[in-house]
Amino acid sequence: MSPLMTTIVAVVTILNVLACAWLIWWTALRRPGEVAAGEVKEHVWDGDLRERNNPMPRWWLILFFLTIIFGLVYLLLYPGVIRGTLGWSEEREYREEMQRAQRQYAPIYAAFAARSVVELASDPKAVALGRSLFANTCINCHGSDARGAPGFPDLTDNDWLYGGTPDDIVRSITYGREGVMPPLGPALGPQGVEEVVTYVESLSGRPEPADKVAAGKARFVLCAACHGPDGKGNTAIGSKNLTNDIWLYGGSDATLRQTVTEGRHGKMPSHQWLGDDKIHLLAAYVYSMSHPQQAP
Repeated sequence: MSPLMTTIVAVVTILNVLACAWLIWWTALRRPGEVAAGEVKEHVWDGDLRERNNPMPRWWLILFFLTIIFGLVYLLLYPGVIRGTLGWSEEREYREEMQRAQRQYAPIYAAFAARSVVELASDPKAVALGRSLFANTCINCHGSDARGAPGFPDLTDNDWLYGGTPDDIVRSITYGREGVMPPLGPALGPQGVEEVVTYVESLSGRPEPADKVAAGKARFVLCAACHGPDGKGNTAIGSKNLTNDIWLYGGSDATLRQTVTEGRHGKMPSHQWLGDDKIHLLAAYVYSMSHPQQAP
């Protein structure tokens, strides 16, 4: 918040606390002409219902005032209307907690650091740790079963946009990835989009009319710069292999048409904050899912 808003909040908070204290004190005062405690007041209802003067017990009033004093002391010690005389902050608490966790758990992860990803993919303990890291870090996008969703790759097959070697997987986790396919609708036009879609579908083994396939192949020159003249993609830039009938955003006619026309933009964030040892174990777990013959 800005300094002005901080000041306004501080003033309003203090005034409210003081107003509560004044209200409790004022309501506890004895009024002129008030009958003694326990005596019947002049109010009578239905002929025989009478009201007695039963003031709030003194211990209850004391509790109210003690609560107000506690609130004022709390605001003085912890960040409220001021920064707090104890110097406590959420950021500091988080840093200290992370440092404690690092001291406690770092040796566990470090014990696997010297072994290769391929070797760890066959180690049940390493895979279990990697699975825990995956559950805490990756399932929001790739799903709890790692089979992905439209726009998020399936990690259990052997189709990799940026390569599936252990080093490639480590780089993807560490630095993240960002892939952009430009929209080709304006350049191809509606007919050109249909022809390219037909040709792309034929690359994955779908039966399509020969004339449309030939026309689409001629127009595919716009796509070959990224996907290659044979449509097998390029892991150096993350371009999709179009020949295996595995689709990141879906392989229906409508979805492919939308992809070619409007383009796509996918981004995986960097997970460098995990640290090298955790990334090493996480890569081993991901590698084990696409290489079941090596998984424990």
